Amino acid sequence: MSSGEKIIASIRQESNDRIAEINADADKIYQETISKAEKQAQEIRHIGEHKVQLQSEKLLAAYKSKEELEKRNIILRTKRAEIEKAIDHIYNYMIGMKDKEYFELILKLARSLGNCSGTVFFNSRDLARLPSDIKDKFNRCGVNADISDKPDDSIDSGFILKNGPIEQNMSFLSVINDKREQIEDIIGRELFRD
Repeated sequence: MSSGEKIIASIRQESNDRIAEINADADKIYQETISKAEKQAQEIRHIGEHKVQLQSEKLLAAYKSKEELEKRNIILRTKRAEIEKAIDHIYNYMIGMKDKEYFELILKLARSLGNCSGTVFFNSRDLARLPSDIKDKFNRCGVNADISDKPDDSIDSGFILKNGPIEQNMSFLSVINDKREQIEDIIGRELFRD
């Protein structure tokens, strides 16, 4: 081999060694990069899984909360409907009483007014079935009033006592509405004992 060939062979050998060295460095950098990328991907996957877990837990909690709220609303609507039925039953019982009990209830309402005076109005149905001594009974209750012989059919049941511009509405619907909150509490306790 001539000296030129030796130089070329030496250069070639150095080049091949350098290329091998560069390839080894490149492989090392490639492996380090892949390792870092896999580690970052694993961290990202872990963070993503954690976020998905948190989001799932939030969605589940929101769903359970919504479900509980809907359940409470259904229970409240059912209770409200049952209370309304009970109040309707009470009202229908009151207006359906036999004459004696019906007018005893009216006199009890009159006693609740205390001492007062004026004119008592009834609807047509009640006016037609008034006991003959109703005026005396009202007087004994503390209500010194005349009984109007003109019916007031705006009254569903019970009576209205008028004294000039002052009016005491003692119709059963009015009494129930005035005492509605107390009635609802009593009905609620009786119907929905835990």
